[in-house]
Amino acid sequence: MTHRLPTVAPLADTVLAAALRHRMDRKTKPLGSLGRLEALAVQIGCVLGTEQPALQSPQLVVFAADHGLAARGVSAFPSDVTWQMVENFLAGGAAVSVLARQHGLALTVVDAGVNHDFASRAGLLDRKVGRGTADASVGAAMTAAQCEQALQAGASIVRELPGNVVMFGEMGIGNTSSASLLLSRLTGAPLADCVGRGTGLDDVGLARKLDVLGQVLALHDGVTDPLALMACVGGFEIAMMAGAVLQAAAERRVILVDGFITGAAVLWAARVAPAVLERCIWAHSSAEPGHRVMTRHLGVEPLLDLGMRLGEGSGAALAWPLLVSAVQLLREMASFESAGISDADGA
Repeated sequence: MTHRLPTVAPLADTVLAAALRHRMDRKTKPLGSLGRLEALAVQIGCVLGTEQPALQSPQLVVFAADHGLAARGVSAFPSDVTWQMVENFLAGGAAVSVLARQHGLALTVVDAGVNHDFASRAGLLDRKVGRGTADASVGAAMTAAQCEQALQAGASIVRELPGNVVMFGEMGIGNTSSASLLLSRLTGAPLADCVGRGTGLDDVGLARKLDVLGQVLALHDGVTDPLALMACVGGFEIAMMAGAVLQAAAERRVILVDGFITGAAVLWAARVAPAVLERCIWAHSSAEPGHRVMTRHLGVEPLLDLGMRLGEGSGAALAWPLLVSAVQLLREMASFESAGISDADGA
């Protein structure tokens, strides 16, 4: 299946990167005084391949699907909440809906595999692979064909989107379990370090979740190939999001990564194509403990740390204005030369 996945080439333009850093260094400020905004502006310029980057038609895509593993009590909420939250997204009542309106982000909701039939309407894409995955504690969550279908659907969705920057979110009761399993197997981190309370499990529920996920990893022991692993323990929304990440990276779009579950899709995509990470900006540190394991493993530093663990793409939407500011500073801030101001050397 790998030959059908988008190819992501390294950016590798050291001349452009140096030119962007020089432009930022010559702005009317002490060297490095804008902190991480400076590196952010340089990264965006490198991804878009220009010294004058402009962020166009930002897209926020939320993938939703159900998980068979939810029947094992790994979530504090019933699976029906997945489809109910999709309706909430479409009605404009969810957190991500509010934030998308606030920041002028085009919001698209994708039915990747929800156990519900939705009425057709604007803002909803039907890419249903199945009515939820199978129970990963007794077999593979999806077939190889379903995994391929989800990956290709994610790539095709991105191909049809306008703009040069994308944010991805997700909804799926049980999907922190899939993310934890992917994280543990892809990084070698102990499962206990990768598993959190998800939708708000108490201590008893957390212990049950850890026990169930231990059974899942034992059942699929030795599965390390990324495609086989996604099929065994992933979710339709995570696989579809991973395909979308690969396509966005191949098209040199800026990818603003949300939290733990979106991060798991990026982690998987980066295992398939390491250059994906060059296109990724990590929005925030999730309160899910596995997210810190993930970001440390990848050597990335999220922009925000607000103690959030909502998902939906909400953290990405909140971080979006920082990208806008970084680009505007690079494009519009005066240089010492243009402003006629002496720099630190008196020049």
